[in-house]
This record gives sequence, C-alpha cells and structure tokens, in this order.
Amino acid sequence: MSKVILFYKYISIKYPKQIQKWQEKICTDLDLTGRVLIATEGINATLGGSDLMINRYKLIMNEHTLFAGIDFKESSGGKDCFTCLSVKVKDEIVRLGKSTSEITAVNGGVHLDPVTVHELLQSDDDSLVIFDARNNYESAIGRFQDAITPNIKTFRELPDYIDTNLEQFKDKTVLMYCTGGIRCERASAYLKSKNIAKNVYQLLGGICRYVEKFPDGFFKGKNYIFDNRVALPVNNQILATCFICNVSCDQYSNCVNAYCNRHFIGCVDCILIYQNCCSSECQSLVAQAFVVKRKPLQVVQYE
Repeated sequence: MSKVILFYKYISIKYPKQIQKWQEKICTDLDLTGRVLIATEGINATLGGSDLMINRYKLIMNEHTLFAGIDFKESSGGKDCFTCLSVKVKDEIVRLGKSTSEITAVNGGVHLDPVTVHELLQSDDDSLVIFDARNNYESAIGRFQDAITPNIKTFRELPDYIDTNLEQFKDKTVLMYCTGGIRCERASAYLKSKNIAKNVYQLLGGICRYVEKFPDGFFKGKNYIFDNRVALPVNNQILATCFICNVSCDQYSNCVNAYCNRHFIGCVDCILIYQNCCSSECQSLVAQAFVVKRKPLQVVQYE
C-alpha cells in the first residue's frame, strides 16, 4: 500500500539550507518522491511513497522541534505520482510575490474548521462572500457553490485581483479557501491589510479536509492537485466543458506540441481526433514535424 501526503507549516527557519540537506537525506533514505519547498517562513511539501515509509517520515517530522504538530493530509497515491524528488530553498513557500515580513500568516484570517464552514454555508447570511484563492484552471473543474473564482493563472496574480476588486469585499464576511489551506494563510492576511472586509475567515485544512467530512457538501466537482494524478474526484458533478467541442467534461490534458503545451480540458473523442493536441493548428504542426512533440500527459489514477 502507498499514499501521498500534503502538508505545510509556517514557522521561522533560521537556516533553510540545513533543513534542505536534512530533507533530501530523509526523503532519499525513505524512497520518497515529490516536492519540498523550504524558506525562512516555513515548509510546504507533497510527498509520495509506501505507507510504511510515509509513516516513518511523519514520525521523524513530529520529533523535530520545528515541525511537530503538522496537519498531514493523506490521499491514495504513491511515489509514481511524481517523476522525482525535488527539495528546494525559496524566498516563499508559496509565491504570493509580497514581502514575507510584511504579509505573514500570523496576520491571516480566522481559521474555521470544516463543520463550522458547512454550517456557515447553510446560513442565510447575505453578507457572506465565498472566495477561491486558487488559479482559474483549478476552479474550472471544482469549486464551492456560489464562490467567486478569480480569472488568474498564478497565485502571484491574486494581490492585483484583490486590489482591483476591493468593492466586492467591502463590509462583507469573506470565507477564503484553497486546496490544503496554505495559500489562504497569506492571501487572507493580504486581504485583511486592505481593511475593507467586515470579517475574513479561512477554511482550515482547505478543500482536502472539507470534502473528507462532507463529500456531498457544498464543494462540487474535482479537487485539482499538483502531481501526476491531476485531480481527485469528490462527487459526480462535472462543471467544465471540453476546450475543443464544448461537451461536458473535466479531464485535463497537455497539448503535445511542446511549443504550445496548453493545459486544457479535453473529452475522449477530441483527444483521439486531434491526437492529443489542443487544436487542428497544433495537430498540423506536429504532423508536419514543424515543432517538437512531447509525450502525452499520463494521468495516474487511484481508487
């Protein structure tokens, strides 16, 4: 048996390069793959491996003075959900593009657990704004009912979105959510710094924890993730359509034209007809060998 763990912790790390070397060693020794990002503001990671080795990793982390008490979110998967192990030191553990000394998780919104969030979503609070802190390709296939979904491609675009749309938060109770909670920590702090919203809340544990508790709740569709599984089904609702023919569909692919490499939603028929390309133009370029052809996206599936 194997699994994937997703976790983060905002904690002051004085010597991130030392933590990097330590993480590289323990992950290699335990035969884990995935990504670990380390900064002076904390750690952010997604790792896959056998149940035994993942459990050993969690034990090692919990025994460390900096990393005890981490909320490890688990899902079906394994080391094949990642192509390799990558452990890097960065300026931010999630790139918001704002100073980590000015916009910190300490000043983030109030954490609400999934049960409290579910109750809030059932209320008739007209002042409630549900805000998706993720990218547009994530919310395209899964989101909370009635949520505002910014048309952004990267997290670092979120501050500009907030700045240009402050009016929609004015005197509102804002409930912010993301995949596992990490992006909301600083994104909610940024929104709070504008002094525009009445209340700013963030979903504790993100979509991951909410759908564990309420698989048929207010979140509809799939939960997008950043590994070879691409997305985890939550319920049977399909929110998106094929990029080519507009039929109901929520399966992602990558255009095999390496110069295009568009990450697009494609139905089975269009993927077959256009030979894993996002358009007839790309298909023609690939067929005539005018561009480099990349391998089709291989989605790893688990029950």
